[in-house]
Amino acid sequence: MSKPTITIIGAGLAGSLLAIFAARRGFPVHVIERRPDPRGQKWVEGKSINLALSMRGLTALQSVGLREQVETFALPMAGRMMHGVDGETTYLRYGAEGQSILSVSRRLLNETLLNAASDLSNVRYTFETRCADIDLETGRLTLESHGRSWNEEGGFVVGADGAFSAVRARMVRTDRFTYSQTFIEHGYKELTIQPGPDGDYQLDPLALHIWPRHEFMMIALPNPDRTFTCTLFLDWESEGPCFDKLRTNDEIQAFFTTWFADAVPLIPDLTQQFHTNPTSSLVYTSCWPWTVGRHTLLIGDAAHAVVPFYGQGMNAAFEDCRLLDEAWAHANTHDELADRAAEFAQARKPNADAIRDLALYNFIEMRSRVADPAFLHRRATEQALMKAFPETFSDLYSYVSFSNVPYVEAQRTARAQGEALDAHPELGLGLLSLALMRQLATADFGARV
Repeated sequence: MSKPTITIIGAGLAGSLLAIFAARRGFPVHVIERRPDPRGQKWVEGKSINLALSMRGLTALQSVGLREQVETFALPMAGRMMHGVDGETTYLRYGAEGQSILSVSRRLLNETLLNAASDLSNVRYTFETRCADIDLETGRLTLESHGRSWNEEGGFVVGADGAFSAVRARMVRTDRFTYSQTFIEHGYKELTIQPGPDGDYQLDPLALHIWPRHEFMMIALPNPDRTFTCTLFLDWESEGPCFDKLRTNDEIQAFFTTWFADAVPLIPDLTQQFHTNPTSSLVYTSCWPWTVGRHTLLIGDAAHAVVPFYGQGMNAAFEDCRLLDEAWAHANTHDELADRAAEFAQARKPNADAIRDLALYNFIEMRSRVADPAFLHRRATEQALMKAFPETFSDLYSYVSFSNVPYVEAQRTARAQGEALDAHPELGLGLLSLALMRQLATADFGARV
C-alpha cells in the first residue's frame, strides 16, 4: 500500500527540514511556498535576525545527515561580550568549557535544506503559489498563482508557514480555536559592521556581542565573510530613546554616540544604513489546538512563534520536526499520521509555552541583568558549580541551549536550583568549598615540584 501524501505549506527552514524527514520515511511530499525560490534570488539586507544554532537544532540536522555540512559555514560563539557605555568590555561564557552556540546565515542554511530536500525523488516544490484556503475536513487546498486559482488534494497538510500562517488563519475561523498574537513594544533594525582595513573582523568573532542599556540593547553576531550583523532592539515610541525619535542624521548620530560610542567608528555609513534598512516588529503567538480535523497540523512559528532573545525559534522548530518524525516512525496510513500528529501536539504544547516565556524573560536578562554585578557574580557561581559537578548541576541557559531536555523540565529544574541558591547562599559556598577540596585531594603536587 502506498503511503499518503504529506503537503507542507511553507518552504522555509522548518518546512524544508520536515520535508526531508518525511521523505526519508517514504512519504510523497509536496512543499508549497508563496514566495519565489530563494536560490539565486538577491538577498534583502536587514530583514532577518542572525540565527543562533544550538544543540536542539544540531540534533535535528544530525538526524538527517546535515550537521557537518552546516557546521562548515557556522561560527562558534562561546560566550557573551558585554560592552559598557564607557567602552569597557566584560566576557561571560555561555556554558561549560568547549560549549558554543553557532552563528549561521539564514540564507545559507535555508539553501542547504532546500537543496537536500530537492535531491530526494519523493519531494516536489511549488514556488510562487499561495494557499488561499483549505478544507479542514478533507485536506483539499485552494491554491493561487499569477492570477490563476485551482483546487488540489493535500493529503495530510502541515502548516509550516510562519508566524502569520495561512493554515492557522483558516483554523482560527473554527469553533473553540484559541489564538493570540502579541507585538512587544520593541522593534528591531539591522546594521552591518564591515571588515576592517586589514580585511579581518573588527570585533572578537568568537563571541556574541551585547550592548545592554536596560530598556534597549544592541547585539552583533559574526558572519563567515568577516562582517558582523548588528541588531538594535529599541522601543517604537517612548519617553526615552525610541525609533520615533531617530529621524534625522543628527538624531541618529547623537543617539549612537551617546549609547554605543565604541561601535560608531566600526560603522562609518551608520546613518545611511539606518535610513535604508527597514525597522521590523517583534511578535509572539499562541494557539490551540495545533490540529483541526484529521488533515492538518501546525509546527514551528505557525504553532508557537517566539521573540528571538533566547535564540530558540529555529531550534524549537527543528526540534518540532525531529519529534514529529519520531512520532511518525511507524505511521503508514492517513489515520496513523493524524493520530500520531495529535499525540505529538499534545505533548509538545507545554514546551512551546515554556520557551515562549523563557524568551521574553531572556530579553530582560540580555538588555539589563548582564550589566548587574550581582548577576555576574551569580553566573560565576553557577559556572563554577557546573565545572565541579557536571553530572548533577547545570544552569538554565545550558539546559536550554546545550541539551535536548524538554523546555518545561529545563525551566522547572533551573528554577528549583536557583531558588535553592537564593534561599541558601551558603549552599553555593559549601558546594564550591567541597569542589575545591576535591581538586586539592586529587592534585599531583609531586609532579609540579
